[in-house]
Amino acid sequence: MSHHIEALLSEWQASPEDDWVLAVITKVQGSAYRKAGAMMLFHPLGKSIGLVSGGCLEADLKRYAQRAIQYDTSVKVIYDASDESDASYQLGCGGIVELILFPLTHRNQYLQLHCLLEYLNSGNSAFYELELPIQNTNSRDLVARVIAPEAMGYQIDSTTKATLSLQNGKADALHPRLIIPCLPRFHIAVFGGGLDAQPVVKIAQELGWHITVIDERASFARHYDFPGASILKKPYSQLTTSLLNQFDAAIVMHHNLDLDAKALQAVSLTKLHYVALLGPPHRRDKVLDRAGIKVSDFYGVFSAPAGLALGGELPESIALSILAQCHGVLHQARLLPLDKVAT
Repeated sequence: MSHHIEALLSEWQASPEDDWVLAVITKVQGSAYRKAGAMMLFHPLGKSIGLVSGGCLEADLKRYAQRAIQYDTSVKVIYDASDESDASYQLGCGGIVELILFPLTHRNQYLQLHCLLEYLNSGNSAFYELELPIQNTNSRDLVARVIAPEAMGYQIDSTTKATLSLQNGKADALHPRLIIPCLPRFHIAVFGGGLDAQPVVKIAQELGWHITVIDERASFARHYDFPGASILKKPYSQLTTSLLNQFDAAIVMHHNLDLDAKALQAVSLTKLHYVALLGPPHRRDKVLDRAGIKVSDFYGVFSAPAGLALGGELPESIALSILAQCHGVLHQARLLPLDKVAT
């Protein structure tokens, strides 16, 4: 299951009246698996959704979630792995992680999670603002808001971090609030519903992305070959720019020069951040020539041959190389070793 906030909230929405508990990382010092703003949910019967660590805290957090349910109050928890002689939690990252657990009830309007999910389901970003309570605050006094980016005066992208609200440039000590940027799932168009598109779709779904497979051929892009993906069977001449601009990226892989050319011609008119074309350079040139377009016609990154040089020739390896590159582009990442990236 994806750990994207949209996926978590979709599962929670199936039974929101149950005594769920929302756990949120409110502060991190040093190294940690997840950063401030990471969220997960606990069900009263012991089920949990999401992760706030690499798996080392979740079992212990269940105890605190039960306490939050039992006393109907917030619970603050601090895990300190900075002292290497203390093996209490076996965090491994060596940092300090602070979390608050919030009981979700009708009295606090489920901390506006319905509203947040509505924003994300409609493809819109939002800021989720949580007032940070003192220990043992009753659930009825817990407050959250969902704020449109335009109301905050700036937009959200994949690099936007959770922050504490500020007054005069300093954290508001009297009414601390954590402002968490929430993006909808990335939406990827896969042009070509052949066998080698299946691992692309499967891996992308594991990343929590929404996938639409597009193929005008009758015998391709069958629903049972791509469970969980949206299927669009429509002549490419009928694909409007407004429809295509709903996607964040496109991967073109028909193994057919004419269909690839039609797809590239359509997406070249959009503002997609990443477009990938399967095949070697000489084939790329033929497809572009048939489409009557140039590399400079694309708004974002145009990758052809598609993907990174990770090695391997099986469909799964090719899918991994394409999606790794696409992931990096969508998250505005530099392709560096992790030990070279400043935290």
